[in-house]
Amino acid sequence: MKILVCISNVPDTTSKINFTEGDTKFDTNGVQFVINPNDEFGLTRAMWFKEKQGADVHVATVGGPTVEPTMRKALAIGADEAIRVNAEPTDGFFVAQQLAEIVKNGGYDLVIGGRESIDYNGGMVPGILSSLLDMNFVNNCISLEIDGNSATAIREIDGGKETLSTTLPLVIGGQKGLVEESDLRIPNMRGIMMARKKALNVLEPIDALNATADIKFSKPAPKGTIKLAENVDELVNLLHNDAKVI
Repeated sequence: MKILVCISNVPDTTSKINFTEGDTKFDTNGVQFVINPNDEFGLTRAMWFKEKQGADVHVATVGGPTVEPTMRKALAIGADEAIRVNAEPTDGFFVAQQLAEIVKNGGYDLVIGGRESIDYNGGMVPGILSSLLDMNFVNNCISLEIDGNSATAIREIDGGKETLSTTLPLVIGGQKGLVEESDLRIPNMRGIMMARKKALNVLEPIDALNATADIKFSKPAPKGTIKLAENVDELVNLLHNDAKVI
């Protein structure tokens, strides 16, 4: 089985976020970038298929040279090969078209992506990718088992879970539950040294459409001040006159 794990290079959630040029551009200065958490769950599951079923695991992303440390981390975790499309990932449709070209040329049986990235939260790429490739698709996937050409997946739905049976080739949008956080892997020294010898292939982008464009960014409004009530009467007064909830 040949697996492609789609990786997004996203800001660490502890990073301080700012915008420049009249709030039209994201300021990357001083920002630490990491593997998108939903993608990391998928990469860890792919490692399980590699170790238990002998799968060949590749990782791919769309981005400039600055994303290569993130790709090297994926190689150090255990991926066999990395592919970087040399273009800025400005739009989900554009990214999906670039990844679809990789899948078409690579003959992958299983494509694992995160259900969404934690930077723009578009949640578009896995679904668009499956449509472009005419492959089966399971989103919000929290469990995946492969037996030959058959797959059993569990996904989250409103109010519960749904178990699905399908066949390869398959695209999934994974999330927490695909593996547990305790199962996520930290590269060890041996993995880091081996990653230096693994291929990181750089491809030029195909001509593709950007269907959307960012116009302006804004931060959430600051939270209001907190008022402490010293007794029940004061609390009732605040809820009635200030909060207007009673």
